[in-house]
Amino acid sequence: MTDTTTSGAPLAGKTILMSGGSRGIGLAIALRAARDGANIAILAKTDTPHPKLEGTVHSAAEAIREAGGTALPIVGDVRNDDDVTEAVLQTQGEFGGIDIVVNNASVIDLSRSLDLSTKKYDLMQDINVRGTFMLSRAAIPMLKEAENPHILSLSPPLNLSPRWMGAHTGYTLAKYGMTMATLGFAAEFAADGIAANTLWPRTTIATAAVQFALGGDRMMKVSRTPEVYADAAYEVLTKPSREFTGQTLIVEDVLEAAGVTDFSGYAAVPGTPDEELFPDIFLD
Repeated sequence: MTDTTTSGAPLAGKTILMSGGSRGIGLAIALRAARDGANIAILAKTDTPHPKLEGTVHSAAEAIREAGGTALPIVGDVRNDDDVTEAVLQTQGEFGGIDIVVNNASVIDLSRSLDLSTKKYDLMQDINVRGTFMLSRAAIPMLKEAENPHILSLSPPLNLSPRWMGAHTGYTLAKYGMTMATLGFAAEFAADGIAANTLWPRTTIATAAVQFALGGDRMMKVSRTPEVYADAAYEVLTKPSREFTGQTLIVEDVLEAAGVTDFSGYAAVPGTPDEELFPDIFLD
């Protein structure tokens, strides 16, 4: 793993292993890192185009290369232990190591408990919680060797308010499970210098998940673009790992701490006032 990091491109030569990332927030995070010249391995199932959703692991890889990064598309399922192991080995073989793991793959179903199918409950647990744990764990030996290792999970703070605990219990369990796994890694591997943090937005983000699971085009118009998430993730992933870990971070807070004062450029519909944007779940 060559370290060509410069002050202007701190992720240059760094290697990211990401679950999902064919589209939406994951792809935006990958493209932001690619602008530095990062190596990005994407483990995703999207070998062929979906009839309703744009993007495959291969189109994502092309976009990463066009943005200035090096891409390794890996067709696989984060639920499959062999696929997870193979993704780590392929990434190590291609780039010499792993500096960053981004747990992006996630399933959303906001059904009430009596309406949630057993199959969907299991799917959310398997991808959101188990996938986060297994992919992170598989990469730990590589992260221990990295100069500035990070694990970043796209999951919310642990808000135990009844408003959120009872709103969609199955999904809440799955997202909080991602966060708990991440905070566990932060504590367990602090002595190894491995940072583990979570990141969550104050407003909904204009992604396919929001469009199909939350509210269609109307919701998309009152959301922010995935780039706001990507810019915040970049700030987190470039911080010293031994000094910045075990935190449940909010996208806008991270960017404000980095000096961002105007978020208008992140509105999915230019000119939409901040107060008209739709607040995301789990945050009071």
